[in-house]
Amino acid sequence: MKYLATIGLEIHAELKTKSKMFCSCPNAPDEKHPNIHICPTCLGHPGTLPVINKEAVLSVLKVGLALNCKINNQAKFDRKNYFYPDLPKGYQISQYDQPLCSYGQLGLYLSPDPEINKKKIDIIRIHLEEDTARLIHPDDKKSTLIDYNRAGRPLMELVTEPDIHSAQEAKLFAQGLQLLLRYLDVSEADMEKGQMRVEANVSVGEAPDNYDSSKIETKYLGIKVEVKNLNSFKAVEKAIEYEIERQIEVLKRGEKVVQETRGWDDNKGITYSQRSKEEAHDYRYFPEPDLPPLIITSHQPEIPSFIDLEDLKKQLPILPWEAKESLIKNYGLEENQAILLINEPEFNNFFLKTIKIGESKIISDLQEKFINLAYNYLTSDLKGLMADNNLNFSDLKIIPEHFADLIVLLIKGDLASRGAKNILEEMIKTGKEPKILMQELGLTKISDQNALIKIIQEVIETNPGPVNDFKNGKTNALQFLIGQCMAKTKGAADPSTLKEMIEKELQ
Repeated sequence: MKYLATIGLEIHAELKTKSKMFCSCPNAPDEKHPNIHICPTCLGHPGTLPVINKEAVLSVLKVGLALNCKINNQAKFDRKNYFYPDLPKGYQISQYDQPLCSYGQLGLYLSPDPEINKKKIDIIRIHLEEDTARLIHPDDKKSTLIDYNRAGRPLMELVTEPDIHSAQEAKLFAQGLQLLLRYLDVSEADMEKGQMRVEANVSVGEAPDNYDSSKIETKYLGIKVEVKNLNSFKAVEKAIEYEIERQIEVLKRGEKVVQETRGWDDNKGITYSQRSKEEAHDYRYFPEPDLPPLIITSHQPEIPSFIDLEDLKKQLPILPWEAKESLIKNYGLEENQAILLINEPEFNNFFLKTIKIGESKIISDLQEKFINLAYNYLTSDLKGLMADNNLNFSDLKIIPEHFADLIVLLIKGDLASRGAKNILEEMIKTGKEPKILMQELGLTKISDQNALIKIIQEVIETNPGPVNDFKNGKTNALQFLIGQCMAKTKGAADPSTLKEMIEKELQ
């Protein structure tokens, strides 16, 4: 008997619109003061009427187009009825049987593993709804506070088919969706701020040992358990791993898995029972009477379409998986290198601009070397300096043209690598050109043999211990002597040249 894990995801993402979904209150996710971005509409006062936020609809349609979804000709809003303190109207305006987008696919393109990379996860639907208020539980555990600033914010929900069969695949899907939302600029999707929330439906079924697990049959599916409170990618992975193991243990004992909703306790690393699972009919969906159906695409001249989908499709930027393939195909990057760049669009744009500038400064035979050096200095040195100085990309004063000039100086041999790192540190602070900083810092590469011999002889004379160690076969001592020479030249000497000259001097 083998155990088969089947996972479907429900992912909510708050959209980046100026106002809320059905009223003109500001959509301000970073607001610290509670209950100031509210009005009678988002508080559910009797007699108020909702108005659809057009930008929110367009945002969801962009996501649908990017994922090759079927955009439904007509969509409508429905009332999802349930009573809870975070829902001021006693119902949520959502979409049920006529969502904006149906079907579609998202590949696991952020995996460096080519086998996982090829897998595509089917999407059932993408719909639009309003967010609920935020519940705050004070430490005294005797009360619950409610902040209605979040109530009514536009919220996109994406539901996958149960095509996922491991915790790793679930994490990759969620990460890939987050990156897409950021490329489309429709959501920041910051999980720490609650702008993207993941719920996982996990089931474990039993099948014969010889069963082909790549072709899941309904009769081998287990009982679905919904896991909530997944507010990080680490939590998504760990919670699903735990839940799969928990259900396997239940089945091994000869017991039945209970269909329920479970929470995730990040501190204890376990899921815990919350309540028995509601079915869709428990919500008593019915069409929202205060909102007319949305005619996305009209086939009747007298009825205008909501939007020209072909025109909207032309507005889509390069998508993250397209950006990855371009880096691999056009610049010869490895899969993991391309993934690292596309994960941070600002770094990727900086890299592409640098390479474009470099094409006019370097002969074709050295283009590959230029690309490799630019990638390494960008993802290692520049990124490290930014982290050390707590800088964002907006704080940088360096521009791609000057960064390209720095790489050219390295390739032409006018600048040593240590000196380049020192110059780069000054470039991000001052924005000055590397050639100017070379002069100011005295980092012009020293190639004068006589000048280097004097420095080497001085280092040998003042470091008799390491010199004797080297003569006695301790090769690490040579690196120390090279380092001393580099320090005296402020990184302006070539380490390989120093190595040859020191060895010759000590013979």
